[in-house]
Amino acid sequence: MRFRRGLFALVLAACTATAAAQPVVVRAGRVLDVEHGRYLLDQAIRIDDGRIVSVTPWGAGARGGAQFIDWSRYTVLPGLIDLHTHLVGDVSSADVAAPLSSSAARDALIGAAHARATLAAGFTTVRDVGTYRAQVDVALRNAINSGLVEGPRMFVAGAYVTVTDGGGEVTGLPEGTVVPEEMRRGVADDEAAVRLRVRELLANGADFIKIIATGAVFTSGTTPSAPEYSEQEIRAAVEEAAKAGTYVVAHAHGAEGIKNAVRAGVRSIEHGSYLDDEGIALMKKHGTWLVADVYNGDYTEEVGHRDGWSEEILRKNRETTDIQREGFRKAVKAGVRIGYGTDAGIFPHGANARQFAYMVRFGMTPIQAIRAATVDAAASLGRAQELGTIAPGHFADLIAVDCDPLAGIACLEHVSAVIKDGHLFDPGD
Repeated sequence: MRFRRGLFALVLAACTATAAAQPVVVRAGRVLDVEHGRYLLDQAIRIDDGRIVSVTPWGAGARGGAQFIDWSRYTVLPGLIDLHTHLVGDVSSADVAAPLSSSAARDALIGAAHARATLAAGFTTVRDVGTYRAQVDVALRNAINSGLVEGPRMFVAGAYVTVTDGGGEVTGLPEGTVVPEEMRRGVADDEAAVRLRVRELLANGADFIKIIATGAVFTSGTTPSAPEYSEQEIRAAVEEAAKAGTYVVAHAHGAEGIKNAVRAGVRSIEHGSYLDDEGIALMKKHGTWLVADVYNGDYTEEVGHRDGWSEEILRKNRETTDIQREGFRKAVKAGVRIGYGTDAGIFPHGANARQFAYMVRFGMTPIQAIRAATVDAAASLGRAQELGTIAPGHFADLIAVDCDPLAGIACLEHVSAVIKDGHLFDPGD
């Protein structure tokens, strides 16, 4: 009984402290208005209960008894959003069997470290698009939401919906190796099985569905250009997700697989390596988002050769890298909706901002690339009223950089400070 009274007192004290949390005022040297591509100079950003209350010119009384954060020397942007990460488990390596030598607990703990690195890099929100061990991403998301772990706001897929031995499976293993059931929760080989798997994943905490529509670069024995699900099977996933009020994103490299997924109603195409003119027109017609990881082909080529990755993976990476970038350039020019997504987990977490310079190199202006990681990414998530801009009512997610990203976008690789939900993140904690 004494323990229960003590626990109640602690909880009551914590609730009282939260309720009495002091408002915060950030003095920003200049704020990037991402919607209009302009700077607002010397602004006071007032935050209360994790939300932005007002953005006004700095002046007498702006502090108004609030906690004060002086970012007057910095350029301030909305917290960045990466729509394609894999926080859980090890970063990719030459060892295709590495996922089997880990455990759910270890994958979650590694994920916590990756989450901190991602937040420190200025990415306050991620869409985490799949993990081999089902629902470990759900556990990490919940730990972040409850304050047990510091990291970005996560939207998670729970697992991959994939065909047997397809792009979302652990393959290339010695004959006779048994893959545990927890790593095959999304395997579905026909329309009925797809519907069942979608319902199961959503019931167990997934926010959305990731379907593997084609083969994959990093999955041994699969062909990126080859479809692995029909349009009808992908539509089954879309219909089941819609019943639960959510959506499907499609891993799709090949042209036919991309078009199958777009016609089936997915919200976004991930990778889009062999996107052709017909696919671009179809994406424009349907309003489908393109989330293309145009940076990591260079990382894979360099590190893969250095570390002895399989020749199959290196070959597929070479075959998809340049053609993906050309398709990306065409999609940007055509006005396809672009979201920022890096495939972090192929490369080390925390290096997510390296892709900005690549997006500019392959057709975007700096403000377009920043929009892709802020206001446009928020729209892709269906959270435009809460994320992606520094405006009243939005989550107080802010980053500070000691540079002008419109003049040199690579400076976003060096974030000086981060606020998420109104709290200043201390990477030294």
